[in-house]
Amino acid sequence: MTEPRPYPHPHVDDAWLAKLREDIIEPDLPIVDAHHHLWERASGVYLLDRLKADLTAGHNVVSTVFIQCGYAYRTDGPEHLRPVGETERVVAIAAGNPNICAGIVGYCDFRQTDTVDAVLEAHIEAGAGRFRGIRQSAGWDAAVVSTVSAVPPRGILEDPAFRTGLTRLGKHGLNYECSLYFPQLAELAAVARAFPDLPILANHCAGFIGIGPYAEAPAETLAAYRTAVRELASCPNVVVKLGGQAMTIRGFTWNDDVLPPSSGQMAAAWKPIMETCIEAFGPDRCMFESNFPVDKGMCSYVSIWNAFKRLAAGYSVSEKAALFHDTAARFYRL
Repeated sequence: MTEPRPYPHPHVDDAWLAKLREDIIEPDLPIVDAHHHLWERASGVYLLDRLKADLTAGHNVVSTVFIQCGYAYRTDGPEHLRPVGETERVVAIAAGNPNICAGIVGYCDFRQTDTVDAVLEAHIEAGAGRFRGIRQSAGWDAAVVSTVSAVPPRGILEDPAFRTGLTRLGKHGLNYECSLYFPQLAELAAVARAFPDLPILANHCAGFIGIGPYAEAPAETLAAYRTAVRELASCPNVVVKLGGQAMTIRGFTWNDDVLPPSSGQMAAAWKPIMETCIEAFGPDRCMFESNFPVDKGMCSYVSIWNAFKRLAAGYSVSEKAALFHDTAARFYRL
């Protein structure tokens, strides 16, 4: 595929990651990895062999969900159907592995209202029973626009055409998924209230930002983030993913350290963000995600899930089951 902009995240360095080894915490705990990608990019290749190596590193990952990343789009045919190539390729890659990419989330431009049904129908057919929804991201913030690989149009969640296209998801029994930044959460809450029967998911802890002007007043930033997350959580049809924090946009630069971060180090750093989400949404509307290979630029698969398990250490057996498996299995109908 052609990358729209230079890859903005740390590149994966397997030799550096191998410098830190950890024992697996709670190795029998069933996990749905609710968010990962597959791709072939100048920044690196992450396909089935590398995904399997991570999945079998010691944690009990029982199924995974692939999330769109602009991979393997068709290079010919109608423009609106080209994103279906991603679903086709992922199904081909995962063939014979029913628990890997058991759920697939693809792309559709909802603003192209005349073609939305055709795109959704094509994804469903190509998905061979695995297709679960659409991610059309909305993340736009002047402070971070230069740090992301693909910038959505500003204000897309408020675009009447976008909302018209979004109405088609219900007809096809699909979910809506969104990456965005926390100053936009009121916009997503407005969408959720306008579509109360549509299952909606906010990626990556609902988009905390820890760089630029947001890093200059961290206490105020965290307070504003908490207020925005609570407003979104008041919409019962919204769930949130817990992850996507091993990125420079969150304010972390562990990739520059001599050793990779330990799970304890990550858990301590992420606790204010993760706890904000869990307290607001409750475990039944939260799910952990690896966000690999993006987050692999800063940490290993073993360490990131150990960090999540440390963060969840104080929760009950049923709450842990929700956070690591049940919420994702329900939302993605696995």
